[in-house]
Amino acid sequence: MSLNKKEIEKTVKKYGKNDKDSGSSEVQVALLTSRIRTLTDHAKENKKDNHSRRGLVLLVSQRKKLLKYLRRTNPDSYLNITQELAIRRN
Repeated sequence: MSLNKKEIEKTVKKYGKNDKDSGSSEVQVALLTSRIRTLTDHAKENKKDNHSRRGLVLLVSQRKKLLKYLRRTNPDSYLNITQELAIRRN
């Protein structure tokens, strides 16, 4: 369910300001999105796995909070990240 090290490094390089930038909001949203997508596929296959479903709901709410913060502080970056990840239809 979790991401491996290579996927994390690839996402940090793509969305971060440098190779070590794992703390910026853009990178965190991208990492959460990839985890959400894998858990969504898992939830579709395993309909009775309520523990993973709860984890999925928590991840979605965490990403929502980060996107709300990003929209408030840096609207241009918010638009770029939502379009690149195809998260919201604004």
